[in-house]
Amino acid sequence: MSNWLPTRYFDKKEDIPIEEYYKAGYRGILFDIDNTLVPHDEPVDEKARVFVERLKELGFGICLISNNDEERVRTFADPLGVKYVYNAWKPKREGYLKGMEILETDLNNTLFVGDQIFTDIWGANRANMYSILLDPINPKEEIQIILKRIPEKLVKWVYRKKKGLRKGKFDVTI
Repeated sequence: MSNWLPTRYFDKKEDIPIEEYYKAGYRGILFDIDNTLVPHDEPVDEKARVFVERLKELGFGICLISNNDEERVRTFADPLGVKYVYNAWKPKREGYLKGMEILETDLNNTLFVGDQIFTDIWGANRANMYSILLDPINPKEEIQIILKRIPEKLVKWVYRKKKGLRKGKFDVTI
């Protein structure tokens, strides 16, 4: 079960204390796209654009890590002016390692942020990265993802129990 537990868990990207992570020495953030930054299969929206610009202004390097094809990832990354890894085959470690190589960061100063436990978080944990889980933006997803969300509820429950948190409360310590 510990391979599936994130380092931290927040409701949405805006809840991440990004300034605190920057003060703690983090300089790179690897992001999943779908249901992490925008609803599934949606283009860049204003909310995602503002969020990424804020990260860049602080000094973070951003790289998208996605199992999607290059067209989907490139057309999302280009308007944001960020780097990317497509066909990452999460939960394999290689995509995460490639993202850090692109950003010229390492395990000590890079975060990963995603919404799926059995791909995003498991892969980040396999790469020994600091992993942040977000709740999905939109619950309308493909059937294979919906089916994975059922056991994810158990993992989230275990996380909250381990951290002594009530439902809806998130651990904000870094």
